[in-house]
Amino acid sequence: MRLFAAGFRPFFLAAGLAALLLVPLWAWVFACGGALPNSWPPTLWHAHEMVFGFLAAAIAGFLLTAVPSWTGRRGFGGPPVAMLAALWLLARVLIATADLWPHLLVAAVDVAFLPMLALLIAPPLLRSGNRNTPLLTVFGLLAICDAAFHWQLAAGNAALAARCLRVAIDVVLVLVTVIGGRIVPAFTSSGLRDRDLQVRSRKGIGAAAIAVMAVVAVVDALRPDGMLSASLAAAAALIQAVRLAQWRSLHTLGRPIVWILHVGYAWMPLGLALKSVALFGGDAFAAFWLHALTVGCLSTMILGVMTRAALGHSGRPLELDPRTVASYVLLLLAALARVFGFAWLALPYPIVILLAASLWTAAFALFVWVYAPILFLPRADGRPG
Repeated sequence: MRLFAAGFRPFFLAAGLAALLLVPLWAWVFACGGALPNSWPPTLWHAHEMVFGFLAAAIAGFLLTAVPSWTGRRGFGGPPVAMLAALWLLARVLIATADLWPHLLVAAVDVAFLPMLALLIAPPLLRSGNRNTPLLTVFGLLAICDAAFHWQLAAGNAALAARCLRVAIDVVLVLVTVIGGRIVPAFTSSGLRDRDLQVRSRKGIGAAAIAVMAVVAVVDALRPDGMLSASLAAAAALIQAVRLAQWRSLHTLGRPIVWILHVGYAWMPLGLALKSVALFGGDAFAAFWLHALTVGCLSTMILGVMTRAALGHSGRPLELDPRTVASYVLLLLAALARVFGFAWLALPYPIVILLAASLWTAAFALFVWVYAPILFLPRADGRPG
């Protein structure tokens, strides 16, 4: 089946559909009093499914596509990809209906996804001695966070379960710092080749950014919300901003397929700065710093990468449909509404949720509309994959 001919196909579609369905479902539960056959605290269900549903699917699609390029080995496709996609889908169904199943079954199926993904991509990385092999530790850390979340949830400790999710988000931010630090300047250089502009990417700043983000994750696991966490967030914001400043962001404004990655990465220093302000002084305008990092940074980077990779790896030119550009704008507006709508616009909180969810849903509806046919159809150049 064409959908499983390459790893990006089912998992980019899964990420798009998860975004399209899970967020409006959350808005219905939160703002309208809806109920699922799931007795998890609604905020924990929402956060978990955004991390281990939406984000995990997007990460899987990216790495199943990138690893063959990194190692020069044959791409992933066929039954292994189909079974991995079925496992991801089964976990979403079991979690949405968690009250109908033993907790251990739900947890086991959910936690199994990332280790199974790691087992699939590990052999070519290990055989080639590729420099990206250490990224396999990300899957181990995320699986530990997921298992710890289920453990604390079963124990009735919602605070520790939420901390597990926060650390998982930190781990994904480390991954974005590593991968984004490679692809953003590379894609910017290729996109600005006609302008003969040099895009710098100093290794020392990149290494410092990765190191400080890793320390942020450790501190959030052990001593979150204290002055140390606030100070680290401020330091990380500064280093990430300096790193981004190397990449000629303003010169990309006429090229949406490039500027979307800059906008996504820019949310990282902004979100970290807001986190620092919130932890130091509790200012209301910084209260939703976590959504600056998730809706703003992670989701925008994911949308930018998925739209570019789906075109390139389906043999199509890197030319965006106007609907794709509209999806970028809508997602940016969703992030702004979610992060600043309550404090700056003085909107009632349920209205903020509904507004941000509506903008988000429209953004990913456009993604699915444009890219679902691309993900189902053969490559435009006739090559396999």
